[in-house]
Amino acid sequence: MSKATASAPLSGRRIVVTRPREQAADWRQKLEALGAEVIELPLIQVTKHYDKSTLVEVFAELGQYEWIVFTSANGARFFFEEFHRAFDDIRAMGLLRIAAVGEATADVIRRLHLRVDLQPAKATAEELARMMIERESIDSAKILVVTGNLNRDTLVDRLHEARAIVDRLPIYRTEENDLAGNPVAGSFRERGADAILFASPSAAQSFFDQAAALKLGPKAKRPLAGSIGGTTTAAMKQLGLPVDFEAEEANLDSFVQALLRKL
Repeated sequence: MSKATASAPLSGRRIVVTRPREQAADWRQKLEALGAEVIELPLIQVTKHYDKSTLVEVFAELGQYEWIVFTSANGARFFFEEFHRAFDDIRAMGLLRIAAVGEATADVIRRLHLRVDLQPAKATAEELARMMIERESIDSAKILVVTGNLNRDTLVDRLHEARAIVDRLPIYRTEENDLAGNPVAGSFRERGADAILFASPSAAQSFFDQAAALKLGPKAKRPLAGSIGGTTTAAMKQLGLPVDFEAEEANLDSFVQALLRKL
């Protein structure tokens, strides 16, 4: 170990990342740059999944919507992949305004040189709904919400209550990964870790469901459990999982700062 690595703030720390494997690269890079040994336990997998007829209907009416709402980076990424497959001109979106929950979601949109018209400081569906309703009357406004199979109905319900006309477009599916035979899970059971990072309610649910496969051995170190934000914290507490620290903002940098303060 080099002197620089040894003096890094997370030197000698084992940190478990529970993100889907294809979304864990930035997390690994950030934590390893701080000296951590990163353990990847992809508790969930996210795949594009949609009903073709529903997608065709939505694309045919795209210019009639006033707002399109993205509640996750996965939803934004998969939507625009299909949009560009169907259209060769971004102007096919018409005068559609874009709302996003979370900086990661907004970043996907901005990388496509599109403006995010509304993004709550607090990255929750409830806060986005409140901002949309207080910003202007959405009575009879036609709104498209891009979602996944496990997304809560809170946002859609709030918009309906404000008399908006809301269409849902489920475009991805989140499923649990079976880690029973995973060698990394075996190492986790044997040695434990200093901290485990949960970035979604579905990851917390998968950890809870696979308790037997992830049960720590007698000599393993119990990790501190971290949450990326309020929605994940609420899910962890409901499952009876400990929440030892929580990010002030729902993004990676804030999560890492919360981790450093706790350790």
